[in-house]
Amino acid sequence: MSTTITNKLVVAISSRALFDLTESNHIFETEGVNKYAQYQISRENEILSPGPAFPLVEKLLHLNSERNLVEIILLSRNSADSGLRIFNSIQHYGLNITRAAFSAGKSPYQYIRAFQAHLFLSTHPADVRHALKSGCAAATILSQKNHSHENAHSELRIAFDGDAVIFSDESEQIYQREGLEAFTKHEQQHADQPMNGGPFKGFLSALHQLLQHFPENNCPIRTALVTARQAPAHKRVIHTLRSWNIRIDEALFLGGLDKGIFLNAFNADIFFDDQPMHCHSASEHVTTGHVPTGIVNDEN
Repeated sequence: MSTTITNKLVVAISSRALFDLTESNHIFETEGVNKYAQYQISRENEILSPGPAFPLVEKLLHLNSERNLVEIILLSRNSADSGLRIFNSIQHYGLNITRAAFSAGKSPYQYIRAFQAHLFLSTHPADVRHALKSGCAAATILSQKNHSHENAHSELRIAFDGDAVIFSDESEQIYQREGLEAFTKHEQQHADQPMNGGPFKGFLSALHQLLQHFPENNCPIRTALVTARQAPAHKRVIHTLRSWNIRIDEALFLGGLDKGIFLNAFNADIFFDDQPMHCHSASEHVTTGHVPTGIVNDEN
């Protein structure tokens, strides 16, 4: 009987999101793949520093302390030879990551569906777009300064934008083309009609299933919706999540206020948003994943 991981939350991550490969990547871009491979092999026993998604991966794997609930898959553009440094670093930090795909310079996105991943995190925007088109939730991790609050709390805290991330961007299209008044009127008229799912609905659903393994009053995961919507456009959000039978712990309806300070107050380990402007602002406070979907990214 073959092994399966279909009963787990599966997160695929690129090596540059997991570790700081800034220097190595500079050599790749300026001197080519052969020099890069030589550089990595000559330093394969030098441990890499954590990358932007490292704290998130640590917390996800910590959920396996009592039950085997999460699988982290490494997807790397390294070859298996030059990727040995990455696995040595994984072993050094005690990360239980055992499955990987090394694609030797090619994009590894085709293995996302093969591994049945619910989420893909990368620093390579093109791979993220490919993953989204294949139906997997995906985000480009923005490399920013280290955030002082990271790992200051034991809970895993994940925050999501609403439109074009959890929900489809149908309402966002109205806002972008016709303005706030038309958007608000449309949402009031359709308040009892659930929205269609966006690219992160599947991941949110898988995360919700994971939550069922823990008591509600002692759960190691906390989620938040952080949206620019405000009343009365909030009602449709609540009805949509209710119709999906998905619980989100906290909901912040900010009415256009800057999201960063609220994400910092929530102590988010990661925040997902579709709008580049919001992402760059949020990344000053918390690790942020840009989800390149919807009308805003199409027009950009």
